[in-house]
Amino acid sequence: MLSESMKKIIIIVSLSLFSFNLIAEVSSQDIYIKVGEAQVKKSLLAFPALQFSSSASAAPQHQKFGAELYKVIKNDLDVTGYFDLIDPKAFLEDSAKLSPLPYPEAENGFKFESWKSIGAEFLLRLNFSIAGDQLNLEVYAYHIPKSKKILSKKYKGTLSQISKLAHSFANDLVLALTGKEGMFLSKVVVASSKVGSQIKEIYIMDWDGANLQKVTTHNSIALSPNWSPDGKKILYTAFVSKVLPKGKKGLRNPDLFMLDLFKGQRWLISDRMGLNSGGAFHPDGQSILMTMSEKGNSDIYRVNLEGAIIKKLTNGPSGALNVEPAVSPDGNKVAFSSDRLGKPMVWVMDIDGTNVAKRTTAGVYNSSPSWSPDGKKLAFAGLDDRHYDIFIMDADGTKLERLTSKKKNDGSGKWSSNEDPVFSPDGRFIMYSSDRDGVNQVYIINVDGTNERRITFDRNNYYKPRWSKNFE
Repeated sequence: MLSESMKKIIIIVSLSLFSFNLIAEVSSQDIYIKVGEAQVKKSLLAFPALQFSSSASAAPQHQKFGAELYKVIKNDLDVTGYFDLIDPKAFLEDSAKLSPLPYPEAENGFKFESWKSIGAEFLLRLNFSIAGDQLNLEVYAYHIPKSKKILSKKYKGTLSQISKLAHSFANDLVLALTGKEGMFLSKVVVASSKVGSQIKEIYIMDWDGANLQKVTTHNSIALSPNWSPDGKKILYTAFVSKVLPKGKKGLRNPDLFMLDLFKGQRWLISDRMGLNSGGAFHPDGQSILMTMSEKGNSDIYRVNLEGAIIKKLTNGPSGALNVEPAVSPDGNKVAFSSDRLGKPMVWVMDIDGTNVAKRTTAGVYNSSPSWSPDGKKLAFAGLDDRHYDIFIMDADGTKLERLTSKKKNDGSGKWSSNEDPVFSPDGRFIMYSSDRDGVNQVYIINVDGTNERRITFDRNNYYKPRWSKNFE
């Protein structure tokens, strides 16, 4: 059972994830940026500072909140790779003194010509107000060449939900411009430890590393977390003490747990003697794939939500490792790692364990397969020349590409290791862990190998990040 303090943490986490309101007013179905096509140049975006429409005396910290909103939105838009922000020094209008609506729609409105003359393609105008602990955000986005409003919305949340307000707008803007949803409301679950400590716990954070929250307190080793399809539960493995008969000394066993973030409840899925790891939900949310080694071999099983075995999917051979199951988005295929022919490689089988086929053949050790949201690609970590890098390929094993290749930042000249890849919910990015800065930090990179960036900035170690779908 969870302690009272742990229950409070879980409740806080769940509320921060899911309590939110927005009001849609206007939306455009036109496509302004075509995703997937080669971008000859980035679009020039004008993004003035947010206007504050409440009494400054009623909200003395409004500048801090406005700056935080701007920072989060700017970072979201920057990571898309779609925009170049125009230097505010080039602006011909003082947006603080003008309505966010254009003239003559508003008597003191801005003029499209002022933005056309500096080459802006898109203009964002944001206004916010504060009443008590409530923040109201009003946003407008304009296509300057056609003098057209393309997005208008109002959002409402608490001051503690500033990040979510900002991410929601960024998501809506990307959707309005590209016709495809962004990934800025997504979360990441990850195992983490302090430098020098053997203790690992499970944490949740925003996609950009903000709002880090610890959700387990085993004071042991917890690892390999994974989301349920609805984002309400987490699977993970933790080493816990076993109670043995006749007063024998207890031992630590890697058991599979499920944690319900809404109910604040945790329960065992499998505590069979030996390995209980690699828990991954089937997309229907009604079953789990996992690795067990109760009878000596490490094999992949399909179990129900209570841990009862539905079907054994792999069968050795004797001494072989069959681990890290990853279910395809349509639920019909399973990618996994196996050393059944010697070197660990990535394999794929049907969901019933048939039609097993090897997908990788190069390198020394290939592991941690991850499906793209459309099921057309697989990412994995490959060991080459004594370090790991992230690779991507078509699901049939063709068109193999290396995405990472980075030396450590300590001047040693040694190559860094990049592991644990996972696709973003929109399929445009891959997240992974890297030791290039001395500790395992979280990074993302575009699926074409461009725009690599660091997400976490601390001295902790992070392992096996897993990206959620967007939280509404």
